[in-house]
Amino acid sequence: MSKVHVFNAGPCVLPQVAIDNAVSALKDFNGTGVSVLSISHRTKEWEAVMDECRSLWKELLNIPDDYEVVFLGGGASLQFLYVAMNFLEKKAGYLDTGVWAHKALKEAQGLGNAEAVACSADKNYSYIPKGYVIPSDLDYFHITTNNTIYGTEIKEDIDCPVPLIADMSSDILSRPVDVSKYAMIYGGAQKNAGCAGVAFAIIRKSALGKVSRYIPTMLDYRIHIDKESMFNTPPVFSIYVMNETLKWLKSIGGVKKMHELDVKKAGTLYAEIDRNALFTGTAAKEDRSIMNVPFVMAQGYENLQDEFLSFSKERGMVGIKGHRSVGGFRASLYNACSQEDVDALVVCMQEFEKIHK
Repeated sequence: MSKVHVFNAGPCVLPQVAIDNAVSALKDFNGTGVSVLSISHRTKEWEAVMDECRSLWKELLNIPDDYEVVFLGGGASLQFLYVAMNFLEKKAGYLDTGVWAHKALKEAQGLGNAEAVACSADKNYSYIPKGYVIPSDLDYFHITTNNTIYGTEIKEDIDCPVPLIADMSSDILSRPVDVSKYAMIYGGAQKNAGCAGVAFAIIRKSALGKVSRYIPTMLDYRIHIDKESMFNTPPVFSIYVMNETLKWLKSIGGVKKMHELDVKKAGTLYAEIDRNALFTGTAAKEDRSIMNVPFVMAQGYENLQDEFLSFSKERGMVGIKGHRSVGGFRASLYNACSQEDVDALVVCMQEFEKIHK
């Protein structure tokens, strides 16, 4: 079979070593003779995996001692509700920069007073708002650091006068982060941190316990911290794959090295989009994401969209069709996507240009 190049927006391409180790664990988990799908989460062998996974998160992101890492089911979408349930008392502010940011805001509005401090919907979420003022009376300010559909990204840790909470589902572990600037960071694993089925939450413990409402047990971060993510049966297989993915990331040099590789990959593809007469980018250049690269056919070539999708598929490109809400194309360059994959896509675009220009 010819090589395929995976650009799926999620679930994403995984490191091959993580896949190989997961396959082995499906048959025999760490020499126990039991599949990882059947292992009890109360065994010392499994507890060792949980401990290692937490430790790797803390090491890779240099997480301060007053934070804890928990692993939860339900994906980032359930975290939208978790956040409001645990942090919203009087008023919350949200930066509305895309579909997922807007959904997070909507969940908070279902519980109390939450408003968009700034929004980029006026230009189809193609940019990150600038110059907005964060009110000092907010319980928290919520941002979505990377917008998978529209290809924009907040690339630095912002200064915030109130507790800052960030959905980093699609750019976590792609750059160094000053965790101390955040009350909480969360996300789904299925972009850079593993396979679908588990979400991570990095929480400053002292930020909890500030709301007066009753919090259902399963939605109370304090319970999951106290029970070390095992109040109920955790998503065992997904956490195993997450641990193997973090081990791979550490082995190649960690987050700082990964950021260098990710910047190079994105730069290669954006340079071709800007050069190639047949294609054009859709996100504001100053806000372009290094994780998700959306582009469309240039003016006058719109009728070639379906042909390019077929052309690229024949050459092994997988997952470059744009999100159904915006169309066009999108190449997701998550950590395990290689420079070789990006180079192959660039060659494909160049070959297509030669045919039609």
